[in-house]
Amino acid sequence: MNRYAVVLAAGQGTRMKSKLYKVLHPVCGKPMVEHVVDNLSKLNLDKIVTIIGHGAEKVEEQLQDRVKYAMQEEQLGTGHAVMQAADQLSGKEGVTIVVCGDTPLITAETMEALLSHHENESAKASILTAEPEDPTGYGRIVRNSEGLVERIVEHKDATEQERKIKEINTGIFCFDNKELFEALKHVNNDNVQGEYYLPDVIEILQKRGEKVAAFKTPHFNETIGVNDRVALARAERLLKQRINEQHMRNGVTIIDPENTYISADAQIGHDTVIYPGTTILGETKIGEDCIIGPQTEIKDSSIGNEATIKQSVVHDSEVGNAVKIGPFAHVRPQSIIGEEVKVGNFVEIKKSKMEKGSKASHLSYIGDAEIGKEVNLGCGSITVNYDGKNKHLTKVEDGAFIGCNVNLVAPVTVGKDAFVAAGSTITEDVPSESLSIARSRQTNKEDYLKKNK
Repeated sequence: MNRYAVVLAAGQGTRMKSKLYKVLHPVCGKPMVEHVVDNLSKLNLDKIVTIIGHGAEKVEEQLQDRVKYAMQEEQLGTGHAVMQAADQLSGKEGVTIVVCGDTPLITAETMEALLSHHENESAKASILTAEPEDPTGYGRIVRNSEGLVERIVEHKDATEQERKIKEINTGIFCFDNKELFEALKHVNNDNVQGEYYLPDVIEILQKRGEKVAAFKTPHFNETIGVNDRVALARAERLLKQRINEQHMRNGVTIIDPENTYISADAQIGHDTVIYPGTTILGETKIGEDCIIGPQTEIKDSSIGNEATIKQSVVHDSEVGNAVKIGPFAHVRPQSIIGEEVKVGNFVEIKKSKMEKGSKASHLSYIGDAEIGKEVNLGCGSITVNYDGKNKHLTKVEDGAFIGCNVNLVAPVTVGKDAFVAAGSTITEDVPSESLSIARSRQTNKEDYLKKNK
């Protein structure tokens, strides 16, 4: 059977009080709507149509060609939003799941369970339901003696007896695709808001004698929608907990899960230990037996096995096996740190490569450089890469020793096994196995101060 999805992502979200459109607000480092699409992409779907309106260009920029798009020029309700997908889906055989783009916690497993239940029941519509501790404000699910949905009663319209029902409508639905778009033609906006509501399709199908089923998920928290900053913080906390627990069950030690932030796309190997205050963002991949943190930020980077990164920042870079970084180091984008390299305190590396066994133990800037194997960069050594207009390359070949407080003024090459004396400013290439000294000879003027008093 063909399967389709419609993602409702057109609303501005006025309660967020933000210039950023609601579905683009991040949860655990990724926009809400992308969480939804990522989980839908794990299902066997033939097409995902995302309904866009406010912030359309930004949503398209985020999701790119992973989905198809339909524009809702005016936000006239959820039913009206789904109608915008008619050109792409109307008349097709199959099942369509409708999900809101502001439900970042919904999992692929729960949506698959809803789809499977819908197909097994041969229903024309199925509702994802749940039982929160406090159902106040939610529409209640009234079932008949056979367990099928008789009606959905909004809280404000429910009788005292109906309000005792704890099973609620989560706003996530499955439909027979043909029946959905046929019924949408008959949905009207005869209500206080003047909008076309998707749940009205349920009533239309029931009046036709069609079967409406419901699948109750035991995980109510997955279904919460984010409408304001309070709900956004709650979603962040719940997803963070889910992500951290998954890593811990997979063999990662997280010392303080409450103060550790890991993106949904991060991968972490067995026996790695994560200390408090660590933030792991984007599509970061960390190997086995690493020590990460405390107070460390890693984003979109690859970290090898047995690496140690403490109180440091690593962005968009590659870090090899058995590397030691920190404390207080900054590895900026497009850097490649080879195996067994040491990057010590207050060292900044930018768009540079350091090969196996090299070390910059403290107080250095390495920018636009190629550092060979077993190179020692002394305290305060600097690659002077910028002439005010352009960046230039510094090369330090294998085995070279760069003394303390050395300026390597690019473009310049220090040859293999060369030695640069402390305090030198190097403006010309240094041949292999040479000693280079580029500083004034020391002169002591004895009794100078006595004579000039």
